[in-house]
Amino acid sequence: MRDVAEKAGVSLKTVSRVINAEAGVATATAERVGAAIAELGFQRNDLARSLRHGLSSSTLGLVIEDVANPFYSAIAQAIETAARERGFLLITASAREDGNRERELVTALVGRRVDALLIVPAGENHGYVDAIRGRTAFVYIDRPPNGFEADTVLIDDAGGARRAVEHLLAHGHRRIACVADPTDVYTARERLSGYREALAAAGVTPDPALIRTGSRDAEHAQQIVSALLDLPADRRPTAIFTANNRKTIGALHALAGRAEEVALVGFDDFELADLLEISVVRVDAARLGSEAAALAFARLDGEERPPQRVTVPTELVMRGSGERAA
Repeated sequence: MRDVAEKAGVSLKTVSRVINAEAGVATATAERVGAAIAELGFQRNDLARSLRHGLSSSTLGLVIEDVANPFYSAIAQAIETAARERGFLLITASAREDGNRERELVTALVGRRVDALLIVPAGENHGYVDAIRGRTAFVYIDRPPNGFEADTVLIDDAGGARRAVEHLLAHGHRRIACVADPTDVYTARERLSGYREALAAAGVTPDPALIRTGSRDAEHAQQIVSALLDLPADRRPTAIFTANNRKTIGALHALAGRAEEVALVGFDDFELADLLEISVVRVDAARLGSEAAALAFARLDGEERPPQRVTVPTELVMRGSGERAA
């Protein structure tokens, strides 16, 4: 409200009167305030008002892809720590890349009056949220919502993938395969984009046979990499970029006994990757959780800025598997 008042050149009281449709505000002044509200994307924080009136449940809801995945469990742990510091309880559920399940879980958590919901969205359609937002703050993690703006914490997916492929190119590789999730997943699209950008910048035309999207688990990724290794010698990849930790684990199973033949860089670090000497694009998953929790609690504390977007950087960690020359 302060930003609106400053832009419109009026007092906070005047902004409050306009927002609450109170009488006694000149038409021109009301129009000026309305224009400032529209330009700044201001929305009245009914959530904070409800908390001031003692309606808080002191509960956060978290819907993630799969709590069994160490990447998401690190996010959950960071949010749980932040919640505990504020005296809040965290309820966590897994959508398992099922848009219908995501909607059911979100609706159920809102029905239980959680104060804020933090979501790794599984589906493409998030319009259902408009009907249930009410007094619940929403923060999206790892993937943005589709069709509206909300507080969001993302990874530099394209940049991280680009650095991984540039690293492989620098070691002489030109036939670089990409193994990724289905492209209806935001992170898969972004990482595939970074892969393509790196090849294009190096003047390398990607071979469609080396781009394998559609894998959702380690077992399927193992099958894909095995098929890539069975290609004729002149079309077989000399390097592989795996677009998340599950894909990397699947690739390692396929490369058992043949690891020296192919360079490998994976997106996401994982347990024992250092002992296995696997080069990765590392992201601080816990930071995603802590940043998301900070955005949620800012809303609960009365933050009224337009929706915020935070991007967490990545780091290329060289351990040996990505440094094998073509």
